[in-house]
Amino acid sequence: MATRLPVVLLWHMHQPQYRDALTGEYVQPWTLLHAIKDYADMAAHLEAHAAARAVVNFTPVLIEQIEGLAREVGEYLEGGAPLRDPVLASLVAAAPADPPLRLQLLRALLRAQRTRMIEPLPAFRELVDLAQSFATPERIAYASDAYFADLATWYHLAWTGETLRRGDARIAALMAQGRGFQPADRRRLLAVIGETLASIVPRYRALAETGRCELSVSPYSHPILPLLCDFSVARQSLPDSPLPRHSAYPGGRARAEWHMAEAVRVFTRAFGMRPAGCWPSEGAVSDEALALIERHGFSWAASSAGVLAGSLPGAGPHRPYRLADGQLDCWFRDDGLSDLIGFSYAGWHGDDAVAHFVASLAQIAQAQAASGRHAVLVALDGENAWEHYPQNGYHFLKGLYAALADHPALELTTLAALAARDLQPAPLPHVRAGSWVHATLATWIGDADKNAGWDLLCDAKLAYDRVLAGGGLAPDAAIAAGRQLALCESSDWFWWFGDYNPAEAVAQFDQLYRRQLSTLYRLLGLEPPAALGKPISRGGGTMEQGGVMRRAGAA
Repeated sequence: MATRLPVVLLWHMHQPQYRDALTGEYVQPWTLLHAIKDYADMAAHLEAHAAARAVVNFTPVLIEQIEGLAREVGEYLEGGAPLRDPVLASLVAAAPADPPLRLQLLRALLRAQRTRMIEPLPAFRELVDLAQSFATPERIAYASDAYFADLATWYHLAWTGETLRRGDARIAALMAQGRGFQPADRRRLLAVIGETLASIVPRYRALAETGRCELSVSPYSHPILPLLCDFSVARQSLPDSPLPRHSAYPGGRARAEWHMAEAVRVFTRAFGMRPAGCWPSEGAVSDEALALIERHGFSWAASSAGVLAGSLPGAGPHRPYRLADGQLDCWFRDDGLSDLIGFSYAGWHGDDAVAHFVASLAQIAQAQAASGRHAVLVALDGENAWEHYPQNGYHFLKGLYAALADHPALELTTLAALAARDLQPAPLPHVRAGSWVHATLATWIGDADKNAGWDLLCDAKLAYDRVLAGGGLAPDAAIAAGRQLALCESSDWFWWFGDYNPAEAVAQFDQLYRRQLSTLYRLLGLEPPAALGKPISRGGGTMEQGGVMRRAGAA
């Protein structure tokens, strides 16, 4: 064991809050869909191989969404309570009669990756191709309710995980049926979805309790900690970066503390244990952010090798580091190996991809394992890559866990387990602020639209501070306003602004962000400013069929 190279796989699970704070409806279905496809599959792979190990990171806002969706489906099945996700509701309700809403639903039910999720399912492919005949305001009335029922059923079947298809006879029967889905059929599918949603948190909790995985956490709503604390750190990697009109986020350091404390609270409630590790949102770190994480009792945090290279040129990522006077183990992922899984291997045969990945690790082991001080961290999104793989990455992941668990030169383990070993962290004099996206913070600040988004948030935070300082809110109302502020502080709003993202998706996130801010003002008893009625973004790129962009640097 002493000569085997420790290897840690870290899967980061994150979706922002998609519920419209004004209407209560989910404006995007991605939390639901990734839950029944990816979160369920990733748990099943760990359950299937006794020697498999991984770190699975959850954002607290994702935990709360999964729990909320599970509760809503259960309440619908038990008593007919409304389903607030229009896409999910299309399983059991007739398509809207209003032509614009009917067309909107049709387009929503086509958002799946063509090659891997539509083409392998002939009945779904036929329905998708037929949609081209209806996808205009003039012709949408020709799409029948029966057509919508079949399309909604196949859409949700296409988003089920491979392990669910292989392990649940109800799913297999529906897929074999092919068409003509009746209300009882669709209710049966909804029941499977509800059971899957309700099982996610307990399954990962059981895996952690039995030592099969380590669970870690990100700040509550996935904010960029370095920017909450100090806008100017963006210039550590890009000295000429334009900054927002406001010189700093008002009271940002206190808000960063809140996000960390609330993350620990939500995580501990859900999983029955305190997290040892923190994956900072987007791997974004700075000296101040790492000190903050350590103050909240974490023993490790992780970021990108690109951040390490900018902080300590020539340093290798395959070992822990520590800042002076700190006790926090700082890990930096191997960017090359991580991005092979996130972006390259989807086009390979699964066996070839596993062999290449394991051989790459074995070469590192040959050079470094004998020292006993090295380990390799591979970290990426645990949800966005798999729709680009055959069978949702089933064969690749199954082969990967088996090959790593049984390799004589490699030891599959977790970061918490490594903390108990004497790996002798190397000194790290300073961290240049950056993230796992190009080792900068430019994905969230510096662009004119991103900066405008920050300025709107700063204005809202100043209004929040004034109202709370004046004692104008009852205690419960103040708590609600604080939680709404946290949702507005999420990194996702700023990530989507920019011309490198699809215009349709940018517009959707732009609108949702402004509605989140408007809700904050209303919770404060204030009228939202007129600026929130106008789009922030000046445009975007082209929307691919598949609906969501693969996250740069994060699969």
